[in-house]
Amino acid sequence: NMVMSFRVSDLQMLLGFVGRSKSGLKHELVTRALQLVQFDCSPEVFKKIKELYETRYAKKSSEVAQPQPQQHRSPEALSIHSSYDRGSTVARTSIATANIDYPALYGKYLNGLGRLPPKVAKPEVRLVKLPFYTTLDELLKPTELVPQNNEKLQESPCIFALTPRQVELIRNSRELQPGVKSVQVVLRICYTDTSSPQEDQYPPNIAVKVNHSYCSVPGYYPSNKPGVEPKRPCRPINLTHLMYLSAATNRITVTWGNYGKSYSVGLYLVRQMTSAELLQRLKTIGIKHPELCKALVKEKLRLDPDSEIATTGVRVSLICPLVKMRLSVPCRAETCAHLQCFDAVFYLQMNEKKPTWMCPVCDKPAPYDQLIIDGLLSKILTECEDADEIEYLVDGSWCPIRAEKERSCSPQCPILVLGE
Repeated sequence: NMVMSFRVSDLQMLLGFVGRSKSGLKHELVTRALQLVQFDCSPEVFKKIKELYETRYAKKSSEVAQPQPQQHRSPEALSIHSSYDRGSTVARTSIATANIDYPALYGKYLNGLGRLPPKVAKPEVRLVKLPFYTTLDELLKPTELVPQNNEKLQESPCIFALTPRQVELIRNSRELQPGVKSVQVVLRICYTDTSSPQEDQYPPNIAVKVNHSYCSVPGYYPSNKPGVEPKRPCRPINLTHLMYLSAATNRITVTWGNYGKSYSVGLYLVRQMTSAELLQRLKTIGIKHPELCKALVKEKLRLDPDSEIATTGVRVSLICPLVKMRLSVPCRAETCAHLQCFDAVFYLQMNEKKPTWMCPVCDKPAPYDQLIIDGLLSKILTECEDADEIEYLVDGSWCPIRAEKERSCSPQCPILVLGE
């Protein structure tokens, strides 16, 4: 709150004191100063902020010919100081106004989400990128949920405001379905682990309250297998419909069970994508040229001198293993060892509903950024409409396999069938 009340000259003095850049518009200086408070507020920096703040109020008082000693500051100043020192509430003075365009980041001790980090830089928690969410802004970096007492059920509040630009992006975005905008503010939760990008993971007893209403959190999937516990899909939680789409501050409270494991939360402005949009993007940037696919076929069928079996051909089905229908957009992961494809349309639709990103052929990870469209098989599908299976030959050529004219192969030259 002290930093928010600073003029440009005060902000420049503060940033110069810590050796940060003093150039830029006011909202850029405010953002820089708030990030300083959040991530590097040493006693020296805090003392400098108080000094600048008290100097400014002393000047303000003298300008209106109402001199006041420092120990008798105005009620507004006392309100800001008391809330700043308590670390649990924020004064009701102007925190965010419509003419300030900055990501509203406040000190971690104000948000009640975590302890101030030490001066020594340490790795930060990172979340995995999600294909169906394009991040537009980071509203709150992944921040540890720190228990405030020994109770099993904990509450961690967070206060932030949207900028006018962010509000406009949400309001002008299209609706994915009635009441659900494509541009959203989402909450993501994961384990506090800096060793690698983390997948979303909810803590026990999770509940999320936005302003005055509780937000819906995905429930458990029932398990069809006896003795197997039901699974809970941990996804970004959409908070947009419960937020103030204005310069007003929003209060988010995460209730969570403290059972020994450490969790971190982050807030993001995202654009949610559809399977149709991801398919179009894949068609634009993910098609592998037929000649490259042909070279891969020849490599697969190249005679191995150490092998006792000479492979003369490999069969590939033109039927999608997911839906048992003819392939329309043949696709597989670049990391897959097989030539068999699945249909990109159905694969993306299934992961839109329940994201697993596992190859239906080899049951290994097939993430979106590793998918390719097989240009050779796409061409074959247009040229071969009367067969459901083809055979690749050693020279990279192919021939259809029809049910009534099944090829016979000698034991010395078996055909290797992949993907079955």
